[in-house]
Amino acid sequence: MVERMIRAARLEIEVFEEVEANPALTQEAITVVVVIAVLNTIGSIIASLFGPTTVMAAIVGGVWSLIGFFIWAWLTYFIGTQFFGGTADYGELIRTLGYAYTPNILGAFSFIPCLGALAALVGAIWALVAMVVAVRQALDFDTVKAILTVVVGFIVYLIGAMIVAVIFGVGAAIVGG
Repeated sequence: MVERMIRAARLEIEVFEEVEANPALTQEAITVVVVIAVLNTIGSIIASLFGPTTVMAAIVGGVWSLIGFFIWAWLTYFIGTQFFGGTADYGELIRTLGYAYTPNILGAFSFIPCLGALAALVGAIWALVAMVVAVRQALDFDTVKAILTVVVGFIVYLIGAMIVAVIFGVGAAIVGG
């Protein structure tokens, strides 16, 4: 699993083809996402001990990252197959996207002052690039369609994340007040 994660982070096309074609790797790809979400949540919890963020916000963020990943993956599948004529099934896409999620592991270092936020940002951008490669390979279409699919799905994901942040932010303010 770790070797495939490294290869995915290196954007090796062959690893995305390998995981796309192997249904036995579905659970492993989901494990990649869960482990990274847990590590990022731990990093956020540590950061909350020294900053303005609360532990509850860190936990909600971790839960949202998991739920959001699967929502975003489904949106990517829907957009890619319905609007751009991609040919993958949901399992093929979830496997490739799970491994493409690997660079997000840099978010686990978010507790490091100044550098942690930069590492998380670099990891997120790197993961988006990996996801474009994953979508291109899984859905069997060109890079432009892959970029459009990823960007549209990501925008919807960000809107959902903002809604969750507002709901929990208001809820926390009410409970705190």
